[in-house]
Amino acid sequence: MATEIEPDSAESGLGAKVRRQSTALLILGAIGAILIGVAIGTLIRLPLNTSSEPDPGAVDIGFTQDMSAHHAQAVEMAGVVLVRSTDTDVRRLAYDIMTTQQNQVGRMQGWLQLWGKPAQSVDGYMGWMNEQPSGHGHSSATQTMSGPMSTMPGMATPADLAALRQATGPPLDTLFLQLMLRHHQGGLTMIQYAAQHAETTAVRTLADTMDKTQRGEAQLITTMLTARNATPLATS
Repeated sequence: MATEIEPDSAESGLGAKVRRQSTALLILGAIGAILIGVAIGTLIRLPLNTSSEPDPGAVDIGFTQDMSAHHAQAVEMAGVVLVRSTDTDVRRLAYDIMTTQQNQVGRMQGWLQLWGKPAQSVDGYMGWMNEQPSGHGHSSATQTMSGPMSTMPGMATPADLAALRQATGPPLDTLFLQLMLRHHQGGLTMIQYAAQHAETTAVRTLADTMDKTQRGEAQLITTMLTARNATPLATS
């Protein structure tokens, strides 16, 4: 005897299938974003290779290496929510973060290739923030480091990421917003330092764009948390 499918079950199954197909298309779009970023970073050499531009310094190299890693975790968290959340606003935010930061990672990795530098530093994070700029010094209250760090501000811990992957429904959305807000806020220290002290115009311009984007998204996330009667996590 054929098994009858209850109407609610059929609709639920169809809805889940549509969400999976939609998510697959969104993820393909995000993969395309990083490829576009690499192309921009490697093919568009101006202003990196003009005679008026100085060679990239320690800040340029260290920032592109470290922010690539910082962005990669944001993309990872956004990917989890894009697949598992059913909240339209949260998924839209996750998609925006995923595509924007994937593109920026591609661009930074393209520059590192042009400069002949490794994709990641093996000496820890943020040691470049104790470098004194040679050509673009500005008085600044941005934080400096006494040496390489084992982690970067705002990064989620392995336990945080495990909890995000296990959460469902509204708790998933809330945890994502809390982790992403802390992540954005933590990255601003590096972003603002690079915007002021990087040698190359391209890196300073990208860092300035990141600063505006992440501060705007942080305000949006704060509003979304308030609407869900949730509070931000303590900064790390």
